[in-house]
Amino acid sequence: MQQRAVGATGLTVSRLGLGTMSWGRETDEHEARDQLIAFAEAGGTLVDTAAGYADGASEELLGRLIGDVVARDEIVIATKGGISRRRGERETYASRGRLLADLDASLRRLGVDHVDLWQVHTWVDGVPIEETLTVLDQAVASGRASYVGISNYTGWQTAQAATWQRAVPGRATLASTQMEYSLVNRRIEADVVPAAEALGLGILPWSPLGHGVLTGKYRNGIPSDSRGASESFGRVIERYLDSRCQGVIEAVAKAADGLGWSMTEVALTWVRDRPGITAPIVGARTAKQLLGALAVEDLTLPSEIVAALDDVSED
Repeated sequence: MQQRAVGATGLTVSRLGLGTMSWGRETDEHEARDQLIAFAEAGGTLVDTAAGYADGASEELLGRLIGDVVARDEIVIATKGGISRRRGERETYASRGRLLADLDASLRRLGVDHVDLWQVHTWVDGVPIEETLTVLDQAVASGRASYVGISNYTGWQTAQAATWQRAVPGRATLASTQMEYSLVNRRIEADVVPAAEALGLGILPWSPLGHGVLTGKYRNGIPSDSRGASESFGRVIERYLDSRCQGVIEAVAKAADGLGWSMTEVALTWVRDRPGITAPIVGARTAKQLLGALAVEDLTLPSEIVAALDDVSED
């Protein structure tokens, strides 16, 4: 798998990342092991997790596989702090104390002395940005993180955070931002992408398949045995099944039929090769699903197909 630099840094990662949000919840250890083996054998290096994924179970599961399935120095571990459900409801935070506690807990669960990329999971109103960013400085200075980044920041928040870190020599410059981005959600192109390109941040898109709608599995409704059938996830899926998104889905299906590809391959290749993109993060419940995504490595969309998809998916 080809490697790409993460923004204007010396960190390089595979141009497709392995997402582990379902690990420890919908994906058990056997499936996780098979996924990591398949990903590593395909040349993948970037493995993305978070303290808030399955209340830390995702990190714990990945930690058990490091050294067994893959050597520590063969993967790039990216994790995030700042979201928790341990008290029963989703909670976000960006204070110095809570974030440092998250980082230390992540290291314990992963069984490592440092992570390659540590990210603030989300912006939190009411917490001074300078306080949040000093945590990133401390993470790098203490050796607990080699690089740092942000996630789910708007364009102006991204620009403010990146500029603050560049203002004084010695601060830990931001390597990346992680944002939702797909053919059915191109909102980051208006402000986040220009900010990231201007300030040297790599972009790591999450949900590059539009929460699964771009795979085609919801074209004829929501299957009763799918994640979309759950009340919480179903509400997310409904937002991507309006008339505009249906038009995008059908365009992807048409392109896939014409090329002899799967819809997953069309949608994922489109995201991977967009300007400013470092590596889409692909999550899968099973190794079989992951293998379908890994097949994009040798694929490139014809320019006329890209233009057609750009046109139909434009907001």
